[in-house]
Parts: sequence; structure tokens; C-alpha cells
Amino acid sequence: MDFLSDQAILRGMMDYEQSAMEIVADQSEQKEAADVEEQDEDPFIKFIDFAQTMLSENEKENSNRPGWSWTASRILKTCSAYSSGVTPAILLSDLSQAWSEQNRVRAPKKRPDYVNKMREKHKRAKLPDTVTIDSIYEKRFLSLASVIEAVILDVYTLPGTNIYMITLGDFWSSNTIDLYLHRRFYKLVDPINGILRKGREVLLTGCHLRTASGSSAQSRLLPTENFIVLLDEDQDDDAMLLGAQFCSDSFSSISLEAINEGVSYSLYARIEAIGSLETQGKHCLQRKQIILVDNDDVKATFLLWGDQPLLSVGSMLALDRPFIASSPDCALETCETFCLEYGSETQLYLVPFLQHEEHVSVALTQSRSQGSRFIPMSEPSQGSVVSQVSLPCDSQGSMDFSHYPFRSFVADVRGKMTSISLFGVVSNIVRDTHTASSTFYLEINDRTGTIWIKLHFVRSWSVGRVSLGHTVYISGLMSSTSKNNRVELSWVENESGASFMNLSCLPALLNSSCLHKLSCLSDLELQTGITHICRVWLDHIEHVNTRFLHSACGNFIENEPGDIFCTFCNRNCSGEVVRSFHMKITLADESTKIQGWCIGQTAAELLQIFPDEFDALPEEEQIIYPSALENERFTVAIVNCKGQASMMDSEHYTTAWEITRATKL
Repeated sequence: MDFLSDQAILRGMMDYEQSAMEIVADQSEQKEAADVEEQDEDPFIKFIDFAQTMLSENEKENSNRPGWSWTASRILKTCSAYSSGVTPAILLSDLSQAWSEQNRVRAPKKRPDYVNKMREKHKRAKLPDTVTIDSIYEKRFLSLASVIEAVILDVYTLPGTNIYMITLGDFWSSNTIDLYLHRRFYKLVDPINGILRKGREVLLTGCHLRTASGSSAQSRLLPTENFIVLLDEDQDDDAMLLGAQFCSDSFSSISLEAINEGVSYSLYARIEAIGSLETQGKHCLQRKQIILVDNDDVKATFLLWGDQPLLSVGSMLALDRPFIASSPDCALETCETFCLEYGSETQLYLVPFLQHEEHVSVALTQSRSQGSRFIPMSEPSQGSVVSQVSLPCDSQGSMDFSHYPFRSFVADVRGKMTSISLFGVVSNIVRDTHTASSTFYLEINDRTGTIWIKLHFVRSWSVGRVSLGHTVYISGLMSSTSKNNRVELSWVENESGASFMNLSCLPALLNSSCLHKLSCLSDLELQTGITHICRVWLDHIEHVNTRFLHSACGNFIENEPGDIFCTFCNRNCSGEVVRSFHMKITLADESTKIQGWCIGQTAAELLQIFPDEFDALPEEEQIIYPSALENERFTVAIVNCKGQASMMDSEHYTTAWEITRATKL
């Protein structure tokens, strides 16, 4: 693994400290700069740019740079794991390891030449849960959800048996691994007519790993039914197979009467949509609905049993002998008369969708330093950053921004974009009252504008407390264009790559000097739209009481007779209620004083007592207790929530400043 060396990390830390010193110098020279320039100096954003530079320092190919969203997500993931704080060395080490594992491109000594040639033509996007054979050996573990995208290197039988074994390799590994072939695929290894032979690409999942016990023993994969053979329409043998076996039948030719008489079908169709995993019946069977469209534009539903993440939208699927049942028998609410199922005799072949790339102009919201650091500017004489990056497109023409090397801003959002990430400040949250599902609208703004995001949750709000003025990072966003030509953003909780992080409430932020800069209380009015980190003492605690809080969303609940109801989530929240503080407080430092408010864990940290313990104190002690804490010193995170639209208890917003996190000095 090509990790950053200790010297490289040390050099990076020195470079970062020098960069931080330059930032401080620039800030002293430009004290009266506009808010746009102040936001550009956000240390969290600066560290992301710095980490990208360090990770790409040894990269020879410009196209293999780490994406901005990948770097940001990884930093936040590490911060969540180290709640007591992180250092540049911790972050760089973790980033280096993760980047090396994701981009493992060794030069294997034993990989056949034909596999290397296949790799040069490999334009298919990796499936989300793909693992490499090298990583299986290193971790000595393989989860059932892992996907292996492999090339067959050899097919043989175990001596003295009729058990077929397949030796698999992949495009990214130096190791190979053997698979016990499931017996339902034995007809595909026929020496004359079989298609499972050397050089064939396959996809498999649901594999159990049998680890080796002796020094000379080799780990192997146990049989799996979740096995798909890949075909290439440009290869003569595969084109002949598709033409001879799969092009005579269509969805319109299917007859339930003929099926009852023993007629079987071989069908060829494009995958239009892949549904989420559903649980059916008392036995908790899992199934996925795949929407297929044949060459006559006729649609049909194909039911795939179990979690088999091997298919991708836009690919062509060849189904040999699918089980066909009437739609009522499949328990489907559809106008179709039949549905297809993955049966005991079904064999699947896949012609994968090859991603095309489009050139995207780097927006003018990017700084000149970012543009020159990663991509040479075209037409630099014009004095503006005008450069391009190539991004993959799916079958619907949507561009994938998951590896976009720059930060995306609100002003950059256009229609037909996927895997977008945005970093901004919450200015409003409302629940969608027109649907029974858990759907919310979140408005965020950055230095380029404001946009609404439609949040879809599987069951209910699940991203914890988010309030006005909080700084959030959201990845996995998808954009579309409405009928009135407006760009709309949506986020689905269980989609691959979807994450939601609230930086204002992140415990590690207070103790990670590389990710924040200290502010004086007198500076708060000058720099709006950011989370301020201040060192303060408690000047006066004005008001303390305890109320019940819905732990899932962080909002106070309303008590109704025989019911506990959260007005924000619009549902009963019995069993999810905790006692919490609501506190108004005056903070002070050497420059000034401010009045703020806080709730929950932050208030408990400042009061240094749990709500249940405080509530159990006699009334006289509850009155005296806060005064004993005056002049105690803390590091706090503060946001400006005044002037924003109200989303919950308006009493909070009578005071401009919310204290979102606190830790004792």
C-alpha cells in the first residue's frame, strides 16, 4: 500500500502551518473584506484543499485526483470517529490509507497479457460495493454484500471429482482466487458450447470466504447462485449468442397459456429502473423489482430475489428461461398481466452500460489557485479560470459529480446532475405536509446563493438536530428540471453516497485547531453565515428549565393526553423522548458580552450536570446552582439564528446566538 511516508506527513504539516500563518497575515491586511472573501478563508475548506494537494502530490495522471466531496466526506467521517479532536497527522494518515485502498493500481507480475489488454478497454463504472481480490486477502474477510467484478483465468475440475473450479482475477489486483462453481452453472462450462472460459468477465456476490488454515493452503470462495455472465456485443461469439437465442422472443409474445403448456422464453431488454429492497411475507423474503423495456418499448417487471447488487440502469439484460407468473400471483399492483422472476432454471447474461463522458466547464466560482492546482487553464491569457473536466454520464444523460475535483456551489447546480455535494448554512426547514411520507424541505445558502433541497427519509427524520444557522455538508444530491424550467434538488437517505453532516454540532470541531479559527465575541456581527469557535467564560446564567425532547430530531415535544407527539416530525415519538435543558445565558470574553441560548447536550456540558440530576434537586438548589458556575471557562461553537424563518419554537429565536457545542477548558 502506497501510504504517505512519515516525512511526507511531516512536510505536509509544516506546509499547512505555513499556509495557516499566511491566512492570518492575509486576514490582518484585509480586515474589512466582504463576507465572500471571509468565507473563502474557512479553515475547514482550506484543509480540504490542502489534503487534496497532499494526496495528489504523487499522482502522475491528472484524472486520478481525489474528488472534493470524497475528501470532505472522509475528513468528516474521521472527525466523527475521533470526537475528542483530530490533528493534521491523523487526518492525512487516514486519508492516505483510504485513498490507497480505493485506488489500488499495482503492477502485478502474474497477471496475463490478455487481462491487461482488457483493462485498457475497460470503460464500465465500478458497482458501488465492488471489492478487489487483493483486499480480500489483506482483510481475510468478505461480506455477503460485497461484489466481485472478475475475469476468468482458468476453469478446471478438482482431481478425482466432477467439481468445477474457476480461477478468478480482476483488473486491479495482483492476486487470484478460486471459486467453487455452483452446479446450476455447470452447463455453461461445456468444453464445446460453454461460454464460461478463459477471458470471460463475470459478476458475483453473496460469497462466503473459506480462509486457508495451513501455510501452503489457499483461500477459496464457496458456491454462490448470485452469478452473472457479461457479454460483449462487439465480440462475434457473443453477438451470435444474443441473436440466435434472445432476439426472437419479446414481452408481447409471452402467453400465459403457452407457459402452462411448458413453453419457455429467452428475452432481451434494457434495465430502466431498479427498485429498493423489499421484504415480503412472514418468512421475510427479500426481493427487488427491476423495470425492463424491450426493443418494442414494452415494459415488464422482473423480480430478483435477495440483495443482488449486480445490475445497473442502462445495461442490457438477457434472461434465459425466466419463471413467468401472472401479476396477481406476484403480489404486484400493476397493469401488466404477467411478471418475470428469477427462477431455479433462470440464467442471466448482462451487456453492461458503458459510461460516456462529457466535458464540463469549471465554474467561475472556483478560485484561480484551485484551477491551476489540478487542471491547466485553457486560454489563460483571458485572465479567468476557464478549464474543463471530464465527468461520466449515465444512460439518462445525467452527469456524475462524485469525483469532481472542486467544491460545488449553489450557483453551479444545473439540471441532470447526480452525486452533488453542497456545503452551506441552513436558513429554513419545513416538513412536506402534502404527503404521508417522511419528506422535508431544507433551504441552505452559501456565498453564491440559496437553494431548497427535498429530503426523503426511509421512515422518519434521522440526521439528528439541525437548526437555523447551522453549517451542514450534504452529499449524494440529485438535480432535475421541473416543468416550469426550475432546477430542483433532492436527497434520498438510503441512496449510495448519501450523507448528511452537521458541522456546527460536531464534537471534534472544537478540539481540532486545523479545522477552525478562534473568533472574538466582538467579531460575531462582522462575520455572518459561519460557525464561530470562541473561548469564553460564563458571565451569567439567566434562565434554566427542563423539558422533554424528541431524540431523533432534537426538537421539544408537545404533551397530549395519552400521547407524546413531535410536531416537527408529525408523528408519535413514544420511546424516543429524553429530558433536556433549555437555557439562556450570557457569555463574555476580553472583547465583549453576548446573550445566547442552548439546549440538550450543549446545555448539560455548560451546567456540568445531567437534566435528570438537575430536575431531582430541591427547588432552592436549582435556583442557586447556576450562580456557582459563573466565570467557568469553555470553548464554544456559536451560530447566528436570528432573522431566519422559524421552523420550531419561536422562543429560541428571540436571542440571536445559539451555542451548538461546548467543552470545558
